[in-house]
Amino acid sequence: MLTAIQDALVGLVAQRVPATGLAWLEVAAGVQPEFDRAAFLDAFALATRRLTRAPLDVTPDEAGTLAAVGLEWPIGVWGVDDAGRAALLVSAAAQLRASEFEGVLEDVYQHGDNRERQAVLRTLPLLPEPARFLPLAVDACRMHIQPLFEAVACENPYPVEHFPDLNFNQMVLKALFIGVPLARVVGLERRLTPELARMAGDYASERAAAGRSIPADIGLVTAGRGSHP
Repeated sequence: MLTAIQDALVGLVAQRVPATGLAWLEVAAGVQPEFDRAAFLDAFALATRRLTRAPLDVTPDEAGTLAAVGLEWPIGVWGVDDAGRAALLVSAAAQLRASEFEGVLEDVYQHGDNRERQAVLRTLPLLPEPARFLPLAVDACRMHIQPLFEAVACENPYPVEHFPDLNFNQMVLKALFIGVPLARVVGLERRLTPELARMAGDYASERAAAGRSIPADIGLVTAGRGSHP
C-alpha cells in the first residue's frame, strides 16, 4: 500500500512540475541500496524550491485515484511541495525500520521550517502505525502557529482517528477561538459528545457575556443539546 500511495503522490506532482522537477523527485523518493539520511534531509528541505508551493487543486479524476489507495480526504489545500514531501516520507517509511524512521521524521520536523513541519503533519495519516505520532500531532495543536494547527486540525483525518476525547475537544475549541471553520475538521460529526457540546456552549456564553461575537458555525457542535443554537 505504501508503494501505491507514493506512486499516486508522485503522479500528482508529475502533472504540475517541469520534467526536471519530476526527475528530481523520482530520484529523491526512489528506493536506494542503502538509505542516505543526509541526502533525504537535504531533499526534504529542497522540495519547495524544486517543486513549488502552488496549490494542488486536485481534479475529480485525481481524487478518485487517491481514494483508491486510501487517501480519501481532501488534499486540494496542499501545495505541490507538500505532495512531494509526503512521497519522500512514505518512501522512507517503506525502507527503514520503525525506530529508524521515527528518528528521521523527528529530524525533519525539529529542524525544518514551518512549511516542512506542515508537510510532516499532513502526512501522518499515510504512515505505518500512525498512532505512534500522537504526541507530535497534539503538540502541534497546542502551538501558537496557525499553519501547524491547521495542518493537523483541517483536511486531516488524524485527529478523528487518533485523538483522545480531551485533545479532540480542545482542538475544536481552539478552532472556534481562532476562527478556523469547523467544516474543515474531518469527521467532526463522529466525535460529537455531550462534553464537547457543553464546552462549546460555555465558550459561547462567555463570549456573549463579554459582548463579543459568537462563531456562526458553533451550532455544529451545540445544536440539539440545549446549548447555544
